[in-house]
Amino acid sequence: AYRDDGNSGYGKAVVATVSGTSISFGSAATFESAGTEETSIAYDANAQKVLIAYRDDGNNQRGTAVVGTVSGTSISFGSPAVYNTAATNYNAVVYDANAQKSVIAYSDSASGTHGKCVVATISGTSVSFGSAATFENSGVAYISGVYDASAQKVVLAYQNGSDSSKGKAAV
Repeated sequence: AYRDDGNSGYGKAVVATVSGTSISFGSAATFESAGTEETSIAYDANAQKVLIAYRDDGNNQRGTAVVGTVSGTSISFGSPAVYNTAATNYNAVVYDANAQKSVIAYSDSASGTHGKCVVATISGTSVSFGSAATFENSGVAYISGVYDASAQKVVLAYQNGSDSSKGKAAV
C-alpha cells in the first residue's frame, strides 16, 4: 500500500507474489481517490483481509482505514471509514492474533499529537472501531508496532518528542 505521487498522491495498493527469490506484481488498485499520507497495512488472519490505515488529505487529514480483499494477483476494497476526525499522523497497524482484531496506533493532532490507538474490527469488507485509548500523554512520532505472540500483547515503539525525542515503547 502506498501513496502514488505520479497520480495526485492517491492511495494505491498492489499484490506482490514471491516465487523463490523473485517477486512480481499485479495491477495497482486505488483505495483512496485523494492525497494520502502515513500509510500502514496489516493482514487480519481472522477475517482473511488486509487493513490499510492512512491520513486522508482529501478529508481534512482524518485518520481513515479501508479493508482490502486479495484474490489472485488483484486487490479490491470496501468503503473507507474514519477512525479519527482530527489530523492524524504516523499510523501503524498491528494484528493481534489473540484478540483476532487489529490495532491502529497514531498521533492525534487534536490532543497535541498525543499517542492514541483504536481497535479495528473487520466484518466482510467493512471496518468498525472501538473508543480511542491513549498510550502516550505527550507528543509522539514515528510509531511502529508488533504483536508479541508469547506475551499475547501489542508493543508500540515511538519517538517521544516531548521528552527530548527519546525512543520509548508501550505495551
